[in-house]
Amino acid sequence: MFGIQIKNLDSIKDAAKEFIRQMGNHTVFAFNGKMGAGKTTFIKAVCEELGVNDVINSPTFAIVNEYRSNTTCELIYHFDFYRINSVQEALQIGAEDYFESGALCFIEWPEKVEALLPDDTVFVEITELEAGARNVKLISKS
Repeated sequence: MFGIQIKNLDSIKDAAKEFIRQMGNHTVFAFNGKMGAGKTTFIKAVCEELGVNDVINSPTFAIVNEYRSNTTCELIYHFDFYRINSVQEALQIGAEDYFESGALCFIEWPEKVEALLPDDTVFVEITELEAGARNVKLISKS
């Protein structure tokens, strides 16, 4: 478990680089935080640092966006389960297959699909601090 502080948007790239250094061999990351805490913004910064040149935005309506790193050719899946109403809906879009694919998976609103998350999922808690700062805490249960 460790924490990264994002003082402001100008420092988000440095925070994303530190996050990447700390990812280890894990592939599934479950992002928790209040609405507006910066989950999508941080995931966007991480994807950019991983070499994604595509437009990166919230998959709120699509549920999942697929990106590919232009530097490593690695696949990255970005999920937003906010609009999912049941685990069954997530199963219908093949969520388990994505999670077990070995590709990076960044998941917003993971509590909606917690029963499907692999045992080695890393939970990422983003909390708002004073003056627009954020704290990013990674918790690995394996």
